Amino acid sequence: MKIVDAKVVVTSPGRNFVTLKLTTDDGLTGLGDATLNGRELAVVSYLTDHVAPLLLGLDPHRIEDTWQYLYRGAYWRRGPVTMAAIAAVDVALWDIKAKAAGLPLYQLLGGASRDRVRTYGHANGRDIPELLDSVRARLDEGYQAVRIQSGIPGLKAVYGVHSTDDDGSAVLHQQARPLVEDWDTDAYLRHIPAVFDAVRSEFGADLPLLHDAHHRLTPVQAGRLGRDLEPYRPFWLEDCTPAENQEALRLVRANTTTPLAIGEVFNTVYDYQTLITEQLIDYVRSAVTHFGGVTPLRKLFDFAAQYQIKSAIHGPEDISPVGMAAAVHLDLAVHNFGIQEYSGHTALTNEVFRHAYTFADGHLHPGEAPGIGVELDEEMAAAHPYEAAYLPVNRLQDGSVHDW
Repeated sequence: MKIVDAKVVVTSPGRNFVTLKLTTDDGLTGLGDATLNGRELAVVSYLTDHVAPLLLGLDPHRIEDTWQYLYRGAYWRRGPVTMAAIAAVDVALWDIKAKAAGLPLYQLLGGASRDRVRTYGHANGRDIPELLDSVRARLDEGYQAVRIQSGIPGLKAVYGVHSTDDDGSAVLHQQARPLVEDWDTDAYLRHIPAVFDAVRSEFGADLPLLHDAHHRLTPVQAGRLGRDLEPYRPFWLEDCTPAENQEALRLVRANTTTPLAIGEVFNTVYDYQTLITEQLIDYVRSAVTHFGGVTPLRKLFDFAAQYQIKSAIHGPEDISPVGMAAAVHLDLAVHNFGIQEYSGHTALTNEVFRHAYTFADGHLHPGEAPGIGVELDEEMAAAHPYEAAYLPVNRLQDGSVHDW
């Protein structure tokens, strides 16, 4: 069997997605997600101009060898563009291999370690009453764990707080220039304990509550927030400080027992080495799509398992159903699974990417279709072309750029 075609499809059924479709001489096809939110076309060029020509004629069954060929052979390693491109190839190859075997992908990863995959949903509000309504909506949808994000008094636009449709899904605004959000760390640190207090008072002590600080705190500030939240027993505090400085988490860990989750912007195991070996975090957060695919992410989880650290794959709306399907197969298979982020997709996105995975009672299952269980409707995809879009940027009250 050989790869005879490599095609990159860009579509925007509400937001932009980049998909790699590989075809073999036996007529098997495999899909991989290469979406890099706000920098999609950089990955399109990397795939089209540099990677796709190298794939023609290769044996699709040689997944590990192809991964090493694309990672080590390029010389310029790591980074989100490179790793998203490699991820698309890796997942597409796993899709083909599982289809050739007539099995769902999770069976090739050792079979199921559990019956279903626990998820958490997103609840947000411009103020606390609106947040409480959002939590109720997520619970009504079946979620049994909820991430809570709230507007901050005095700030106009804050990460994680956005308008929603009647069904609770995010209203996505494509724009030619980044939205500018504002930030005041002291106001945030004063407000968030009150948010947790209100949600706990309304919904009780049993509901798992998660919160994302989105890289905006110094290690000292992160340690303080973690300690202030301890009475409310968060499931985790996510991305409390920019963790490229891995040693900074030593200070955070020394000052709080709140569980820590980090890694959605990480691309390789090297970003995690200190965090894992010194047990400075509790959950690794990388996405299949941005970490180079199923192959390296499975290795990361096995590494983390030696230190009692669990998986928590990044799963926002900008991971396409292709990337989400690959994640759910991996979730079902690995022993040290923790929880899966799941925002869902718009109805239109689900028409373009028909998928076998299902959501019920706050849990996902990848289904039993051979491969990853996703089919791309290319005709419908072509009817929704790319639209320029950016992630927001963040500025402090004095106008200086801050972490977003």
